[in-house]
Amino acid sequence: MMRLPKFEYRVPRTIAEAVQTAGDLGPTAQFVAGGTDLYPNMKRLQQTPRTVISVMRLQPLNQIAGDGPSGVSIGASVTLTDLIEHPIIQRDYPVIVNAARTISTPILRNMGTIGGNLLLDTRCNYYDQNYEWRKGINFCLKKDGDVCWVAPGSSKCWAVQSSDLVPVMVAIGARFRLASTLGERVIDAAGFYNDDGIEYLKKRPDELLVDIQLPPTNGWRASYQKLRRRGAFDFPVLGVAAWVQTDAAGGVKAARLVLGGIAPAPLEVSEAATALIGNPFDEEHIQAAAEACYVRARPLDNTDFVMNWRKQMARQYATRALQELAAHK
Repeated sequence: MMRLPKFEYRVPRTIAEAVQTAGDLGPTAQFVAGGTDLYPNMKRLQQTPRTVISVMRLQPLNQIAGDGPSGVSIGASVTLTDLIEHPIIQRDYPVIVNAARTISTPILRNMGTIGGNLLLDTRCNYYDQNYEWRKGINFCLKKDGDVCWVAPGSSKCWAVQSSDLVPVMVAIGARFRLASTLGERVIDAAGFYNDDGIEYLKKRPDELLVDIQLPPTNGWRASYQKLRRRGAFDFPVLGVAAWVQTDAAGGVKAARLVLGGIAPAPLEVSEAATALIGNPFDEEHIQAAAEACYVRARPLDNTDFVMNWRKQMARQYATRALQELAAHK
């Protein structure tokens, strides 16, 4: 049986207290909300903070404010269940509800938070194992070793970004507000993720994700498709988020397609957008955009399914995501 190692548990009452605690303790401390990712990682000794700072009692992080016409702010500690059941999110941002419903299981969605899913640790078959298993292969580049077993000749860690909400947030143009003892900053979701399995976030350890700012729903539509082995519980081995704006005639004015689950960062396929923009939103141009996703997708052998088949599925799942949007124009 794997057990949690010993650690100190802090429960600040304000954002200022939380970020001050993190600033004082330095990299030996880590924020936690629902803990559905951090605590299993601690049991496997993948992450070993000496102090865990809970942010679940910070009221500003547990609120949803605004509406579609003006934009919505979602506190980072809002649980996935509360996100799914919120009437404004259901009405104005159904793509977020649909993506969040695919995450894990109902029990874990009651604990897990939107912020936790957006900050999810990258995953890999050689990393997501217990300590003794990892020790048996002399560990890996992401934790305690010096070789990436996915690509032994590479100096880069190829653990993959496996969040369902990340591709959606990048596609719709969400922004994240972060706080620390140095003040606050807001960063676009598209610029928040690094293509590196170890340094996968453009976030300092002392920074706290406060809220997620959704853009106004000014005529755009978005969808999300997820590939996984089982119909529930599994992480995505491919996620496709599609976002489009159309004109009065039904032509595409703007578009974004973002792939998740195949690289250390979400992959925006600009060639797919180019295939759609300025053209009718029809099957011919949907297929051209899906082909662009297939060309850009380069999954490695570090998660479930054969990597070449996952690459082929990029075409199929991009097609599904775009056809869903075209059917509701």
